Amino acid sequence: MQTHFTPEQLQDPELREANAILRRCVHCGLCTATCPTYLTLGDERDSPRGRIYMIKDMLESGRPATPEIQTHVDRCLSCLSCMTTCPSGVDYMHLVDLARSRIETTRPRGWRDRLARALIARTVPNPARMRLALIAAIAGRPFRALFKRLGLAPIAAMLDLAPRGAFSLATYRAPRKVAAQGEQRGRVILLAGCAQQVLRPDINDATIRMLTRLGAEVVMAPGAGCCGSLVHHMGRTDEARAQAARTIGAWMRVIEAEPVDAIIMNASGCGTTVKDYGHMLAGEAGLQDAAERVAGLAKDVTEYLVRRDPGPPRQWSSIRVAYHSACSMQHGQRVVDEPRRLLERAGFSVVDIPEGHICCGSAGTYNILQPELSAKLLDRKAGHIAEVGPDVVATGNIGCITQLQRALDVPVVHTIELLDWAYGGPVPRGMERLGSRVSEVREAKIATLKVG
Repeated sequence: MQTHFTPEQLQDPELREANAILRRCVHCGLCTATCPTYLTLGDERDSPRGRIYMIKDMLESGRPATPEIQTHVDRCLSCLSCMTTCPSGVDYMHLVDLARSRIETTRPRGWRDRLARALIARTVPNPARMRLALIAAIAGRPFRALFKRLGLAPIAAMLDLAPRGAFSLATYRAPRKVAAQGEQRGRVILLAGCAQQVLRPDINDATIRMLTRLGAEVVMAPGAGCCGSLVHHMGRTDEARAQAARTIGAWMRVIEAEPVDAIIMNASGCGTTVKDYGHMLAGEAGLQDAAERVAGLAKDVTEYLVRRDPGPPRQWSSIRVAYHSACSMQHGQRVVDEPRRLLERAGFSVVDIPEGHICCGSAGTYNILQPELSAKLLDRKAGHIAEVGPDVVATGNIGCITQLQRALDVPVVHTIELLDWAYGGPVPRGMERLGSRVSEVREAKIATLKVG
């Protein structure tokens, strides 16, 4: 793509980076075939190619963002399916992040939009506030129709997303350090996450059990908070960098005291961001080297586990697992085979979901800020999952778990919960009925072996 930035503009490091990204695009349009919003809306402006043209015009002109570009960039899920598809290697992720930041600083939003975004930014990254917000949402669910009539669809979406079953008020408190079981063969830091430790703390518990079972000491770094992913994708760049810097500082204090093998992520959205810290904090005095070191240590939990031998599973299982590869996992981190291999090694029957490369509509805060589009994508995904008739759905991201469970009758759990169960942990929440069935099969097989 031909660009027309002035020499003066190219003195700006962000515009220089944008220029390099834009010039790789060859207008081929292959990205439109895998873009969820284009497939849903059929509007070129809601495709990566269309957004690239609009971003180019905004940056080259130096003008504030227009209502049009704000609308169509807001509709982007940042699923990054286009990057997996693109034959030219266009770095759409960093281009759209830059565009979101420019939009946020040059285009004032209406009070309703500002209110919704402020609520998200102030609550979700903070577990204590998140817990209070969920309690308020459960109480306020009867009023969601009123919020919609008032033009506050994102608030109504928050109410819809609040847990409908039993909800624990207990605060998640993991030990600062958990010793390896048996001989210690590794040392890792675990990111506890934000929403995850409120919505499904079982994921962290299962992760710790699985890691220690395989000989790793697990450390929870004091002072580590949100990774910055959520506000980063809302264009709130300064907030994201501050959150990232705080977490990097907490991790580096642990690393400098005693080296670690990896920093473990069990929420793929967080993993994509942490692995990009070197880019996010490039040029930040006193931070860039630490950011790059942390990014190099970051691994999804399945990346870490796949190279270790857990031995034979303790459960015999005929359970049919539909593996949903979160966009941030398959497109953001390019972690594709590891979760499937681990599930199959653990004895599960793993089936692929048709159109597995298309987003479920969760996408961080997308199901709050774009509820109508999100609902259409959820319906599409739920229909494809129903086609393969699974007993359970496994995925590696808390956002996908929360989103999918709204539309499915079968349990939706984290991959690590299934692995932990297979190797001796408790039955994952929501799978109690399936767990009983597996126990019956197991007892029958043991009886058969004894008779034999």
